[in-house]
Amino acid sequence: MNWTIARTICLLTASNVFMTFAWYAHLRDLKGRPWFIAALASWGIAFFEYLLQVPANRIGSTALTLPQLKILQEVITLTVFVPFLIFYMRQSLKWDYLWAACCLCGAVYFVFRK
Repeated sequence: MNWTIARTICLLTASNVFMTFAWYAHLRDLKGRPWFIAALASWGIAFFEYLLQVPANRIGSTALTLPQLKILQEVITLTVFVPFLIFYMRQSLKWDYLWAACCLCGAVYFVFRK
């Protein structure tokens, strides 16, 4: 794997950690607060997501097509989301998630094949 793609994957993974917390952590941590408090907290977290996501996409676009970059982003999103779901949100894993992951693997195959 070349360094451009490796850097893109690392930045997108870190970005997705922030994104996942921005989108979903308020459902656990700020449940009793007004929605606008959750929105402000999420925006604050999302700022750090964008500090990583924008450079990741700029770097990635030099080595990947836009569809490849998008599918890579979706795979990383689920890779980050599943541990977040299990360990942070304390929800159980279902077989349907495995089948969804298989569908994404198919998407990866078709987008990256020559």
